[in-house]
Amino acid sequence: MLSDVEGAVLAGIDEAGIGRTLLELISVPSVTGSAAESELQHLLAGRLERLGLDVDLWSMDLDALRADPGFPGAEAERAEAWGLVGVTEDGGDGPTFVLQGHVDVVPPGDPAAWAGDPFVPRVTGDVVHGRGACDMKAGLVAHLAALAAIRAAGVRLRGRVGVHFVVGEEDGGLGAFGTLRRGHRGDVCVIAEPTAGALVTANAGALTFRITVPGKAAHGSARDQGVSAVDAYLPLHRALARLEAERNRDVHPLMAEHPIPYALSVGTVRAGDWASSVPDVLVAEGRLGVRLGEDPAEARAAFERCVAEACDDDPWLRAHRASVTWPGGRFASGRLPQGHPLPEVIRVAHADAGGAAGLRECGAPYGSDLRLYAGEGIPTVQFGPGDIRVAHSERERVAVAEVVQAARTLAVTVLRTVGVK
Repeated sequence: MLSDVEGAVLAGIDEAGIGRTLLELISVPSVTGSAAESELQHLLAGRLERLGLDVDLWSMDLDALRADPGFPGAEAERAEAWGLVGVTEDGGDGPTFVLQGHVDVVPPGDPAAWAGDPFVPRVTGDVVHGRGACDMKAGLVAHLAALAAIRAAGVRLRGRVGVHFVVGEEDGGLGAFGTLRRGHRGDVCVIAEPTAGALVTANAGALTFRITVPGKAAHGSARDQGVSAVDAYLPLHRALARLEAERNRDVHPLMAEHPIPYALSVGTVRAGDWASSVPDVLVAEGRLGVRLGEDPAEARAAFERCVAEACDDDPWLRAHRASVTWPGGRFASGRLPQGHPLPEVIRVAHADAGGAAGLRECGAPYGSDLRLYAGEGIPTVQFGPGDIRVAHSERERVAVAEVVQAARTLAVTVLRTVGVK
């Protein structure tokens, strides 16, 4: 089923180079907002230049982006953010295919939970372990390998390939937002997030909330003279559990495989400043899942109603109401237009390039940059090596064979979409 050109490109997929590049990228501790995030953007810019792309590497105007009404929010503090786009210049009247991926990773957490330094990649057989291994440095490597094979084969494309490497995806999507605001576009886009052998054509959204619950301070030995903010919070916590159950009834078929497609999770709870004092304030922060196709404003309103009703039902909170604010990242949901041909092109390319037939289509319960590209009218899917279930954990890993297969699939997909002269 492969053309001679496609066969030549696949023959040029450098499996050993894929392994070396993956180790190199994991070794850069590009935590969201850190200096290493910028370091990796400059390293990747050099790689794109060596591939002969027209490279745009720029320092983003953070103040201007934050003032933009569409700014997607952010949680990590940062002093700088670098955008990076490389575009092939051998195209003519064909479409532009965007290969997109984020360079940032989440912090590694407790170092003792890891088998070694999370930023010193550990190899066991075909599997590479380390922070960012699957989320999503394996995806970055797959993009680079696919493009390198196309360039090495001397293929003249009818259209163009645009590589968008972005920062700040983990805390809202600053990098993708800034890239799109700079004017970089495409006709279709594949984001190489870890999808474990699936085509992700829709994402739920997520909003970061903060609930502040008042109490009344007192000495711990006379706690009856105070009101613990911890105790005051408990009815709110129970109400949030009921809200989560309500919001996960009658879910969209694309989300049906997930036990909780629109999770409501409290991630941090802070209360008190002294062991022998009754805490007079509690602050709980977490994430609210946004349903597919739901306006984020409607999700916020439902959450705020839930908190208000729980306050109405509690004697203390009725007179000392909890407040809700919305700091941090704001992920709307996103979806590929129904009936778009891109999933079928990827599905056939995957099988023709040696992968398993019948890639399934599904939605994902987490927010991603998909919604930003889809929101700009760019049909977007997620397809990449690795499994999201081990991302953000000390078990993060990816098999090199998965990266190789993803690169092969992406190379054939690009050729069939962009066209060859």
